[in-house]
This record gives sequence, C-alpha cells and structure tokens, in this order.
Amino acid sequence: MKIAVVLYDAVEPIDLAVVGVLSMATRVTDQLEYFTVSENGGAVVLQNGLKVLADHSFDTAPAADVIIVTGGPGWKQQAVNPAMADFLRRRKAHTEIMASVCTGSMILAASGLLDGKQATTKFEVVAPEQSPLEELSDRFGVESTAALVVDEGDIVTGGGVTLGIDTTLYLLERVLGKNVARETARIMEYRAALEANQQRLSTLVAVDHSSTS
Repeated sequence: MKIAVVLYDAVEPIDLAVVGVLSMATRVTDQLEYFTVSENGGAVVLQNGLKVLADHSFDTAPAADVIIVTGGPGWKQQAVNPAMADFLRRRKAHTEIMASVCTGSMILAASGLLDGKQATTKFEVVAPEQSPLEELSDRFGVESTAALVVDEGDIVTGGGVTLGIDTTLYLLERVLGKNVARETARIMEYRAALEANQQRLSTLVAVDHSSTS
C-alpha cells in the first residue's frame, strides 16, 4: 500500500501530522509505504518559513493507492494552479482514494474532484477569517458539512487542523484494517483524543467498508 502526501508552499506545518501518523504506522505494519510530492519536488516553504524537502515532483512521483492533499493558507494559490489541477485529475483515474485534510479539500474542489459530492473542511475559525466550510459551498458549489470525516468512496475529506490526524487514521483503517489504525493510535498515545473527536463529530460514510476491517 503506497500513500502519497501532497505538499505546496504555505502548507500549515501542523498538517505534516499526516506524515507523522504514517511514519508511526510503519512501526506496526510492513504493508505501508509513503512519500511526499510537490509540483517541482525538493524544497517546499511551509507557512511561516519552515522548509521541507518533497521526495518527488508531479512528473516523477510513482503511482500511489491513496493521495492525501494537505491544507494551509497556500490553498488559495493552488486552487488556481493548473499544474496542481492537472496532477490531481490525471492521478484520480489510477488512485483508489483521493483524500484531503483541512483546507486541502478546497484544492480538490477547484480541480473538479468534489463535483456532486458531499465534503468537509476546516470549520473552526476566528473573525475576520472566512469560514472555509462556507467558502467550499459558496465558491465551489460543494455540499459542505461540519464533520470529522466525509467518505464518498473514492473521495475522502477530513476536518481541519489536528483533525488531519483522525482523517489519516481513518484512511489507515480503510486500507489496512482496524487493527493497524488502532495500534497506530495507541502508540501515538492518541486513542483518547480519537475517541473524544468521534463522539463530538460525525463521520459520514456513503459506502460500506466493513469488509476491510
């Protein structure tokens, strides 16, 4: 199972928690590989200046079973970036699950991948910040809802900021089973937080994935 994490300039550093969860998961299963990808590969400058090195460019990235688009203020530039849209559209046909965390859903929406689907994104905001959840609906015409995760089968969107951890654990459960997800949460010391988030927020699933548990 290969998972690709899409990065771009001005991703919020906390969204790197996606990579952190995948790293921890490799401690409990040998069935997982992951890598990062950006438009040009190499150095990516995250929000507030943190620099990371993406493993691959859009042109050189290997095939992946799951692609996760991260979020952050840079989504606005990526929403009008033809290279990003082209990459996501091309990969969609050969990827089991296209996913997003936080405002990464805006990029999926701008690429047309959320057309006719329900989705979620960051919904906790402080004025004068515009609600991404409202913008997802108003700007892109997507049926948006405040949720922990919205699973439309081939598209999975997750809530904002640290809820990206929960979304990544959800994806691990889908593709590698409950035991991998639960053990990853345990060694991360995140089980209590996961359970609390699951109690306060809905997980909306359009397709029954129980056979993968």
